[in-house]
Amino acid sequence: MSVRTIIEPFRIKSVEPIRWTTREQREELLKAAHYNLFLLHADDVLIDLLTDSGTGAMSTHQWAAIMEGDESYAGSRSYDRFRNSVHDIVGYTHIIPTHQGRAAERILFGVTCKKGDVVPNNTHFDTTRANVEFVGAEAVDLLIPEGRQPSLQYPFKGNMDVVALEALIARVGRERIPLVMLTVTNNSGGGQPVSMENVRQVSAICKRHRIPLYFDACRFAENAWFIKLREPGYADKTPKEIAQEMFRYGDGCTMSAKKDGMANIGGFLCTSNDLLAQQEKDLLILTEGYPTYGGLAGRDLEAIAVGIQEALQVDYLRYRIASTAYLGNHIAEGGVPIVQPPGGHAIYIDARAFLPHIPSSQFPGVALASELYLEGGVRSVEIGTLMFANAAQMDLVRLAMPRRVYTQSHVDYLVEVILEVFRNRAQIRGMRLTHEAPFLRHFTAHLAPI
Repeated sequence: MSVRTIIEPFRIKSVEPIRWTTREQREELLKAAHYNLFLLHADDVLIDLLTDSGTGAMSTHQWAAIMEGDESYAGSRSYDRFRNSVHDIVGYTHIIPTHQGRAAERILFGVTCKKGDVVPNNTHFDTTRANVEFVGAEAVDLLIPEGRQPSLQYPFKGNMDVVALEALIARVGRERIPLVMLTVTNNSGGGQPVSMENVRQVSAICKRHRIPLYFDACRFAENAWFIKLREPGYADKTPKEIAQEMFRYGDGCTMSAKKDGMANIGGFLCTSNDLLAQQEKDLLILTEGYPTYGGLAGRDLEAIAVGIQEALQVDYLRYRIASTAYLGNHIAEGGVPIVQPPGGHAIYIDARAFLPHIPSSQFPGVALASELYLEGGVRSVEIGTLMFANAAQMDLVRLAMPRRVYTQSHVDYLVEVILEVFRNRAQIRGMRLTHEAPFLRHFTAHLAPI
């Protein structure tokens, strides 16, 4: 008999208690948090799907490596292990550690961009867009049309529109485009993958116009797995081989190691350009730390060195993608509109279709996320009009699955909560802003029901 059920490829060695609250308690807690789930205390959340960034469970091998951490200020052996492990995958000459991904973005755009520049991406995520705009450049999203249709089944909805990229270069001029970026997987677009063919096409355009190509590589391992599953010619390649091929088409990358680095903190910036690397290291020293620690403890470098290799293991990726799809498929069968097909690290509910009576100006994603918390203590995040304002192409609620944290029974509970909210969706009201910050407003915004 052949066993086909996919189970968690690990055993639980340590547990953390979670606390139940009543709906009445959650109503008061949400009101005190100004209806912004970022402002809730974590102890008041039962199932926390706010983000998969830094919220995963580390392996025994990572915890063992932490004990080897060398906390030397300069020339740490932990940096050597970190650099060698990352270089093994990305292949770039300079591996520059940072405390997380947005620090790598700030350094990259601070060095390469100036006011009036244009940075194309399949879809910029929130911190990426903010760091581009902070230096006075324009962040332009060039997602393929299929990627803007949540219910459409299409294997690589994260692809960049190469025709639109060529048109943008022709319109603004090559000299105004310091780099092109590809986000893999495409977080803002539903955790959707980018095909290797699309990577090749974008790379060819960049080389023809002598424009560097960078990857926002936060979820590179999940993207590699989708290529293995869906793209002809890759079924027999390992995820690591696929990732290595992808990085060869680029000139550098930014990375939050809190995602597919499987660590609780950390990131890096990579390039093979010696002059650019020196400028980046100079800025790194000013704001992050010496180039062999970059704002991280040696033990964090060790955890990343192990974790980034674990993220490419077949058993882990098979479980990771299947468990996320299990949640998406079950709520979709109950009529809940989601971004199809299910993404790698999260399920994205289409809030506009879920709450058609609430216009985008009244933040349907925030309204839905609030109701999920009220119903079951579930914390999620809006990716839509609050996060991106006029740049929002969809109003989504992201249910980001932390790595190696929740079990099958947690997911079944999530299904029950979401379906109950769906049954009562006509009673949900829109939201209005009462306070907002000039940048990344969704982190600290205050809202109130209409």
